[in-house]
Amino acid sequence: MGRSKWLSDDLWGLILRTMMPSNSLAVETSLETGLRISDVLSLKTESITRTNRPYVTDSKTGKRHRLYIPVDLHRRLLAGAGKMWVFEGRKDWRKHRTRQTVYLDMQHSVDVLKRNSTLNGTYTYSPHSARKSAAVRAYHEGGLDAAARLLMHDRDHPAVTLLYALSDVEPSSSARKRRSCARSRRSAQSGQE
Repeated sequence: MGRSKWLSDDLWGLILRTMMPSNSLAVETSLETGLRISDVLSLKTESITRTNRPYVTDSKTGKRHRLYIPVDLHRRLLAGAGKMWVFEGRKDWRKHRTRQTVYLDMQHSVDVLKRNSTLNGTYTYSPHSARKSAAVRAYHEGGLDAAARLLMHDRDHPAVTLLYALSDVEPSSSARKRRSCARSRRSAQSGQE
């Protein structure tokens, strides 16, 4: 499986409309906030009941930051929230929904869109694509600093943020050729050891 690909707002609209409503809402939350899908699914009902600006802890880096949830999205999250988790597990309300559940639902939608040639069949699309789309939007609206803030990336090391923020730009054929040559050299070197 390759890296997840950025998607335009139009394509997101098609995918979200064909997913199960609660899974669609989880991906939409990632699309609006830039959170990883695992962090979206671990939102507690208590934290969003008090405010639409809850504090969240990034599961990958452990960084704590304040999140902004747009008013309409916040209202819909509250309307579907469970007792403990905003996105309750199907069988046990004490556990939140899994990433795999959302991923599989999205893949059903993506597969349909690939079959009718709406999406490119050679690319990988996943809930992580929502994080990339959020970064692209932040970059176009406020530059690299805005994208770094949204993704909670270190501003002193912009390379990863640039990968997200520029994921809507297709690499040139010369860049693809350089990457292909670099991969060939790495695999040749690892075969010699």
